[in-house]
Amino acid sequence: MSDTLSSFTNILTKCRDIYIAKTTDYGTAWRILRPIALADQLYIKANRVRTIQENGETKVGDGVEGEFMAIVNYCIMGLIQMNEPDDLPMELSMEEAVFLYDKYRDESVALMLKKNHDYGEAWREMALESLTDLILMKIYRIKQIEGNHGKTIASEGIDANYYDMLNYAVFALILMDVK
Repeated sequence: MSDTLSSFTNILTKCRDIYIAKTTDYGTAWRILRPIALADQLYIKANRVRTIQENGETKVGDGVEGEFMAIVNYCIMGLIQMNEPDDLPMELSMEEAVFLYDKYRDESVALMLKKNHDYGEAWREMALESLTDLILMKIYRIKQIEGNHGKTIASEGIDANYYDMLNYAVFALILMDVK
C-alpha cells in the first residue's frame, strides 16, 4: 500500500506542476466553465485516450499520459467549481488557486486510501482500457446528473464521480509506469 501511496502522490505532484504552469500562462480562465462544459472537456480528453487505444497510434504527437494528467486536473477544477462558494472570484491569485488545488488533491488521496483498502487494489489487475471506459462512464453519469439539475435519487453525486475519475486516471498513469 505504501508503494501505491508513493506512486499516487508522485503523479499528483506532476499534475500539480502542470496546473501551476498553466495557471501561470492562463490564470484561472477555467473558472468561466459551467458544469456541462467541464464534463465536455473531460469527455474530449477521455475519448481521445480511447481513440488512441483503439487505433494504436496518435497523429498529433501527444500521447495518453498528458490526457490522463489533464483528466486529473479537470476533475480538481470541477470539484473547486462545484464546492467552493458562488462568490469565489473568477480570477484567483496563484496562492488561492494552488491552495484550492491542494485541498481537493489531499481529499482525493484520503479517499483513494480508503477505497484501496476496501477494494484490495483491484485496479492493479485491470486493463488500461477498462480504466478509460470507467472514466467515460463517469462523464456520462455527470452529464445525466446535470440534465437532472444535479439531483440523484439513489446514486452518488457529481463530486463522487469527479473523485473516481481522478483516481482512475492516476491508476492508469501508475499502470503505464509514469514516474
